[in-house]
Amino acid sequence: MHDFLAALGLLLAIEGLTFAAFPGAAKRAAAAVSESPETVLRASGIVAAVAGLALLWFVRRGGFGL
Repeated sequence: MHDFLAALGLLLAIEGLTFAAFPGAAKRAAAAVSESPETVLRASGIVAAVAGLALLWFVRRGGFGL
C-alpha cells in the first residue's frame, strides 16, 4: 500500500507540473484525446498499462542495478 500511495503521489506531482508549466499544450492534448476514436484510446490504454506493469516487474526484480 505504501508503494501505491507513493506512485499516486508521483503521478499527481507530474500531472500538476505538466498543467502548471504547459497549460496550452495540456488543453490541446485533452482536445485531441476527446476527438480520438475509442478503439485508439483503448489500445493506447492497454499498451500503457502493460508497459507500466512490465516496468514495475523489472524494477521490483532488481533491474537497473537498483
